[in-house]
Amino acid sequence: MPKYVLEILKTLAAGGHEAWCVGGCIRDSLLGRIPEDWDVTTDALPEETLALFPGRAVPTGLRHGTVTVRLPGSNPVEVTTYRVDGAYHDHRRPESVSFTRSLEEDLKRRDFTVNAMALGLDGTLRDPFGGQMDLRRGILRCVGDPDRRFQEDALRILRGLRFAAVLGFSIDPATADGLHRSRALLEEIASERIWAELQKLLCGKAAAAILREYPDVLGVFWPEVLPMVGFDQRNRHHCFDVWEHTLRALEAVEPEMVLRCTMLLHDIGKPSCFTMDAEGNGHFYGHPAVSRDLADGMLRRLKCGNADRETVLRLVEWHDRNIPRTDRGLRRALRALGEEDLRRLLAVKRADNLAQAVEFRGMQKEINLAEDMMNRLLEEKACVSLGQLAVNGRDLTELGYAGPAVGQILNRLLDAVVEGVAPNNREALLQYIQKMETSK
Repeated sequence: MPKYVLEILKTLAAGGHEAWCVGGCIRDSLLGRIPEDWDVTTDALPEETLALFPGRAVPTGLRHGTVTVRLPGSNPVEVTTYRVDGAYHDHRRPESVSFTRSLEEDLKRRDFTVNAMALGLDGTLRDPFGGQMDLRRGILRCVGDPDRRFQEDALRILRGLRFAAVLGFSIDPATADGLHRSRALLEEIASERIWAELQKLLCGKAAAAILREYPDVLGVFWPEVLPMVGFDQRNRHHCFDVWEHTLRALEAVEPEMVLRCTMLLHDIGKPSCFTMDAEGNGHFYGHPAVSRDLADGMLRRLKCGNADRETVLRLVEWHDRNIPRTDRGLRRALRALGEEDLRRLLAVKRADNLAQAVEFRGMQKEINLAEDMMNRLLEEKACVSLGQLAVNGRDLTELGYAGPAVGQILNRLLDAVVEGVAPNNREALLQYIQKMETSK
């Protein structure tokens, strides 16, 4: 427990109050993880907490009993009065709260047993609902009735999946049934909240396992996912249906949000592109472009940031595109994508191939070859961007060019260098400009 948290507990105790660290910080500490933040619960009323920390506490949620305390040089700590929640009419926050003097009553209103433990100043652990045992068993279980917990706050549905994915926990059968039954309540939750939870879920070590069990939950806000489930590809390259292929590809990339999101969406357009030839073989002509368009709408719906959205869309669109294992082919790809996204694309291609039938996973050698060639080109400082050109806008201005023509000619010069038509040499490029002019 950090010193500043100990100081807050000691100050509340010296004022005659109970005080406990509570929630995720206790869960993470018991798991041997470093908590991101610390929360405190107390029987002190908000005004009593404010009085104990003059100049160091601000009322940030008086309606719900929360005061934020920041000691010198420390992180802020939310100190909340023990409370009992009133009715939840919007499936997100209680209409009212009433303060109580009972720690157990406060813990009883929390979402999952692993988040309903409290640690005191003397090291006493209060765990009335078996959270510590659930941690040891690797189980996520609601406090009390799952249906009631999810009716109170529908975001708990997605938080539950996120916790299970990140911690690698299984979900208690009664809680799992409640998740499925209550999933439609997610329609009441703001898209930004859903996106925040989904990003963490996708990067969890058990993300694929959780998505495999709960596609119906994902389908509430992304119904485009549902046609993939059980869709037989009828293609010798694929021994899995579209959804299972997607999940295996997802777990084959690093737990980085853009990569995981790309793998989740890279084949989202396959069901709508399906055709079958005379021999009964399935084909998905044009599915990368369809997947890109569907993914665009899905990510916009959840208010995904523009930069991440555009990167995911680019990778989805390129995931099935052949990149020739030649210097020119790699220069073209670097010109179009840049180093970071080309490395991501190779990771996407590698994962996509690993999720195919075993006998068709030979593309791994070709992907490795492309990566080796790319690394060599980068070490040689091959010209693949405007900033690397041996001429610049000033050179063209001195030749009399102005306005949009400057950018157009620079791009044509870069294309010539990338294609191997002209060397990246100032004199050679200036001569190339002259040839361009005489050929008009």
